[in-house]
Amino acid sequence: MSKKSVKPGEKSAEKEWPVVVYMRVFGLTLLGYLIVGEGIFEARPHPIHWLAGLIGGLAGILLGWLWYRWRGDVF
Repeated sequence: MSKKSVKPGEKSAEKEWPVVVYMRVFGLTLLGYLIVGEGIFEARPHPIHWLAGLIGGLAGILLGWLWYRWRGDVF
């Protein structure tokens, strides 16, 4: 199977995620790891910190898409 080439001026069939989703994922992953993982669960084993970051990132995907559907993209 060959991939179709896109002519100038035509939109691609494959779309990227909106920027707001990437921003939410990055921000909530960082906040989840630093605030929840390091601040609240400081005495717990280190995998808990990574789990807090992962949950923050997954929440960022959800909240980013909800924001995009409600308010649109940031640019």
